[in-house]
Amino acid sequence: MKSNALPKKIAVLMGGPGSERDVSLATGRGVSKALHSLGVVVIDVDVRDENFPLPKDVDLAFITIHGTFGEDGQLQKILEDRGIPYTGDGVEESRTAFDKILSKEKFQRHSVVTPEWEVIEVGQRPKIPVPLVVKPSRQGSTVGVVIVKNQSELEPAMKEAGKYDRKLLVEKFVSGRELTIGILGDQALPILEIIPKGGFYDFNNKYPFLNPQSGGAAEHVCPAEIDAGKTKRIQELALQAFRALGLVVYGRVDIILSETGDPFVLEVNTIPGMTEASLLPEAAAAAGINYINLCLRIIELSRARRERAQG
Repeated sequence: MKSNALPKKIAVLMGGPGSERDVSLATGRGVSKALHSLGVVVIDVDVRDENFPLPKDVDLAFITIHGTFGEDGQLQKILEDRGIPYTGDGVEESRTAFDKILSKEKFQRHSVVTPEWEVIEVGQRPKIPVPLVVKPSRQGSTVGVVIVKNQSELEPAMKEAGKYDRKLLVEKFVSGRELTIGILGDQALPILEIIPKGGFYDFNNKYPFLNPQSGGAAEHVCPAEIDAGKTKRIQELALQAFRALGLVVYGRVDIILSETGDPFVLEVNTIPGMTEASLLPEAAAAAGINYINLCLRIIELSRARRERAQG
């Protein structure tokens, strides 16, 4: 995208009322700095609820709010009602991708390989035997996600996940290598492997800069050490999952590569982190796309989606 084709005034929406507020503020600062460097008029907007102020003459809202309110379609609906173009995918697609149960249903319909799963209400017992994973239906960034290795851990896990949602997704635990694949339109970026220090890539491992005392962090290997044939297969599976949810702009697909060498899709993030510790910018860099160009590509793909929708 040529800089003269850029929107003149961009509002970077950051923060949000959800559990990923601090990470979102860090992403927002990164995007804001990149856009400033291109000579764009940038307005940083700390969003705390649906009544956030926005100047009338804003040409684009760049959404950097992760999780609740940012990725679940709520913010997209407000911006559409206000007539303001925004980055990322639309209302329905965002809502579907954020809801782990709706996502699973779409994966099933489109033959996307994903771990065996069931839906239960808080208080019910799962049919899937341990080891299993309990996830609230609508939370981001591993919030409320608990791995249950033995029967005695089941009750506390249900209680923990139940703090965030009445409906829970129970998934068969698949042991293996944790992979993530960034998607930009039709392009699957190089596979990034995450090797957590503490055994599970949880909130502390994802964002060690937010909680240095936790001892979290993870090693990232990008491109992952996987042979060319399997790499291509995994990237195609990531694109298949992305498209199954109706997504066309950008995102990040989390995949587990089982010990038998089979890839399983876990979920798709539609507004992945873009902090200094984030995975999408790292994968983009491995494909020769620097941070500023990543922001430009997101703006370009978002514009193309809107033009098709209006078409």
